[in-house]
Amino acid sequence: MSPRPQPPALEALPDALFALMATGERPRARTETPVARAPVHTAPRPESRVQRLSVVVPARDEAANLPALLAELDTALRGANLASYEVIVVDDGSTDETPRLAAASGAAVVRHAESLGNGAAVKRGIREARGDWILLLDGDGQHPPAELQAMLALAQHHDMVVGSRGGKGGSAHRNLANRIYNRFASYVSGRSIPDLTSGFRLLRADVAKDLVWLLPNTFSYPTTITMSMLRGGWSVGFHPFAVRPRRGKSHIRLVADGSRFFLIILRIATMFAPLRVFLPVSMAVAALGAAWYFHTWLTDGRFTNMAVLLFSQAGILFALGLIAEQIASLRFQGMSREHGR
Repeated sequence: MSPRPQPPALEALPDALFALMATGERPRARTETPVARAPVHTAPRPESRVQRLSVVVPARDEAANLPALLAELDTALRGANLASYEVIVVDDGSTDETPRLAAASGAAVVRHAESLGNGAAVKRGIREARGDWILLLDGDGQHPPAELQAMLALAQHHDMVVGSRGGKGGSAHRNLANRIYNRFASYVSGRSIPDLTSGFRLLRADVAKDLVWLLPNTFSYPTTITMSMLRGGWSVGFHPFAVRPRRGKSHIRLVADGSRFFLIILRIATMFAPLRVFLPVSMAVAALGAAWYFHTWLTDGRFTNMAVLLFSQAGILFALGLIAEQIASLRFQGMSREHGR
């Protein structure tokens, strides 16, 4: 069978294409060097540790300060880029319009039928909080909510952030007393504490709920929280801020609350760092016994029963300190297991 003849158009197509290519101009070579572009890496935005925040505001007869404070707080919370937040005002037996004004501002109001104390109001707020973090601030307007952003940034690295007043914001005698408390607490905890009694703080809710049983019902609750967390091994940061003058009269009593601060520091010290208390006392009693021994030896040439008693007391105090230190270590071990540390 003879091959099938090709159509004339198809037979002439290769020649036509060749003629067309031969008449065109050759493309010019590019002389510019292509720009080398670095690969684009989109780093994920670090997620804040504080996503669900509960704000606890203890208030007693703060009708003159509370509305403006809650308005500032609402502005600060809206700009904080939180997943959720709530504001809890704990009315500690107010006799003015404090609870009504708090509810009108959109806050959840928890009322005490009678005044139980500032610390009791804070404890109630901690128990009612549903967030993962808790912001504590007083209802007298001295703590500026605008500091929240800076405290949230520090919370990335700390378990509690304390607003530090730097020894200012009160009368001269109160500032002096606070400096004394800070020095004593710094010795007990082994950490420099610029502000022990500030009620302006941001902390983890789980830790606060575990420590709530330790808190007193009075104004000295900040002392207990700070000392407990420092001696418990949690990270505590301090954020300096300028305290604002309050309107109205403060409910803090200098003598009664001031002496209570010292007792609370001693109680927390013996609970969390017993040797910080027992060891100096033991050494002081032993030094007194040695001094008495040398005195009686030089004057009477004998070793008296008083020297024996002082040396014995020094040994007993030291042994009690060691036992208490072991008990404190067991307490830390139990708390560490609860928090997976």
